[in-house]
Amino acid sequence: MATISVIVLLICILPLGYWLFLAVASVRSISPQALWNQRPSHRFVIAIPAHDEASVISATVHRLRALDYPADLFSVHVVADHCSDDTAALARQAGAVVHERQEGPRTGKGAALSWLFQRALDDHCDAVVVFDSDTQVDSKFLRVMDARLARGDQVIQGQHIISNPDSGWFPALTWAMFLIDNRFQNLGRANLGWSAKHMGDSICFRADVLRRIGWGEGLTEDYQLRQRLLLEGVKIAYEPAAMGCGEAPRTWAQARAQRARWLRGTRDASQRFASRLLTEAIKRRDLALLDGALQAYLPSYSTLTMIGFMSLLIHVLANWLAGPIFSPSLVWAWAAFVGALFVYPLIGLGLERAPLKAYLVILSGPFFILWRTWLALAARSGGKPITWVRTAHGE
Repeated sequence: MATISVIVLLICILPLGYWLFLAVASVRSISPQALWNQRPSHRFVIAIPAHDEASVISATVHRLRALDYPADLFSVHVVADHCSDDTAALARQAGAVVHERQEGPRTGKGAALSWLFQRALDDHCDAVVVFDSDTQVDSKFLRVMDARLARGDQVIQGQHIISNPDSGWFPALTWAMFLIDNRFQNLGRANLGWSAKHMGDSICFRADVLRRIGWGEGLTEDYQLRQRLLLEGVKIAYEPAAMGCGEAPRTWAQARAQRARWLRGTRDASQRFASRLLTEAIKRRDLALLDGALQAYLPSYSTLTMIGFMSLLIHVLANWLAGPIFSPSLVWAWAAFVGALFVYPLIGLGLERAPLKAYLVILSGPFFILWRTWLALAARSGGKPITWVRTAHGE
């Protein structure tokens, strides 16, 4: 039994070591540079998918049209996807080019954007930026992206920040988790020369990349698109100076529907692409591809934490009830493993110089882990179909 415990511990250390490696890589911050002081040269299409977003779309379009970038070098396009409210009219009044989509089934953001790109990407467009309908964008966003494109980047992920951490416990926890994700998952990978995560919002593409690869559809088309880009040899750069703030779900019902979709979608995409990523990583000797394969194969932080905690509990109870079945050194090894998982997010918050509130909500993480584990088992077990459900904004 002790041998099995050691083998399981060694297997669990592999993903932990991988995450800690990304954490160490994220220690060095990207040096702030006045990249946007150059003369703007790229023409942008700003694309916004919207389904019944009358509560936020007008303010979003007004903010985007006021960005610090020459007005003749960008346009705002909204796809009003199967809307039953005034989204189209309000977006048009605010100055957006509106494309009303009623054809085909409403299957989510991916289908709406793919449909929009067929109509909005003309020969004069150099790059496309995708925002959600509620995103609050930093005024220098396009200038920063213009500079990154001039440096040769093909896809650039901006820093996505949660805008409503005061709206409840779940938005606050999501805000803290995004601070950690941006630091470890995006900045860490950027410093290593790998591909950042596709956050689904505040991301810029060279137009020819979208023309060649497309956006894609599915429950998590953003996760799948990152894998397809890797296979095409395209890495997602990360630029924290390009900031966009969006809302997190305010209620547990909204969060449950969103997380279930993500969990099922990432499972489906991983099953489809993981082996190809690993094969190509070995063939090309490409660490960025290997990183993509590892992300698909390895368990999530929540799953690994549950495994670690349950293993430690079993070891402690077994020794207490039935005598010294496991050696003290093995029990301490499992305790150190669980301790490392506990400290891991706190390191991220420290590097981000996060306020005290972020630490307090992260300490409630065990409740989220239990909830997410239960949700993952239900979402990934197949069975009941999971469809795209709109997350309410500004309500």
